[in-house]
Amino acid sequence: MKVDAEARQRLSALLRSHEDEILKRWAETAARTLRGRLTDAELAYQVREVYTALLGMLGDGGDGELAGTHGGESRATLAELSRSWARQGFTPTETANLVFAVKQVVLALAGAEDAGQVSADFLVLSLLVDEMGLFTFDTYAKAREAIIADQTEQLLELSTPVVKLWDGVVAVPLVGTLDSARAQVVMEKLLQTLVDTGSGFAIVDITGVPAVDTQVAQHILKTVVAARLMGAECIISGIRPQIAQTVVALGIEFGDIVTKATLADALVHALRASGVDFVKRKAA
Repeated sequence: MKVDAEARQRLSALLRSHEDEILKRWAETAARTLRGRLTDAELAYQVREVYTALLGMLGDGGDGELAGTHGGESRATLAELSRSWARQGFTPTETANLVFAVKQVVLALAGAEDAGQVSADFLVLSLLVDEMGLFTFDTYAKAREAIIADQTEQLLELSTPVVKLWDGVVAVPLVGTLDSARAQVVMEKLLQTLVDTGSGFAIVDITGVPAVDTQVAQHILKTVVAARLMGAECIISGIRPQIAQTVVALGIEFGDIVTKATLADALVHALRASGVDFVKRKAA
């Protein structure tokens, strides 16, 4: 919404004439919902930042519209506040209430003044603050989505380790559901490890995969094919009886890919294929 120059001037004068009292009461009001999670100095700084953003919309260079051409600095201030509070774990309600709290403070001050324009000016201020609060809420939501996406990617990285079992033998122990996103991470990490270690054997262990359907099988096969293109022989381990029955029932073909019941069997196969001999010692 755009605000006429006279209303902006009156509101700006009201805020500036009571600046210290507004900032003090504003911080006190906001502190009630934060339960001491910010120090007084930190909260006072945040309140002043929002106060400055509000004045920026009401000043001579502003037009009273947050989304307008002159609201860029105010938007930047509010966006940084929202992202900062999202990273610190504050709720969207707490973030928006920091902005909305000024209405309660200004209403109390305006009520003490006998002016005919008080109601109309406060309505204008209320609409401006609501616009700021909604912008803060929306920016907070986007920031949280970005944080969650980053955390999800990090979890995928952590949940798909590629370990070196022996010289020239690496393994990917899969645990949980294997979807498209995770399968891509598995493939990328396995191929990069093959390049870094120069390994000739890769074991894909599905012992921790609860069920294998056509989609999961396709993801595994694509990983195996990609590893073969890098010159590594792939072995699939962890073929339990239930998985074997499911694979047969679904008609899934692993072709000439070596499959083993356990990771230990797969490791023995890889070592023998690489020329390692096993000698069983007799008990003394």
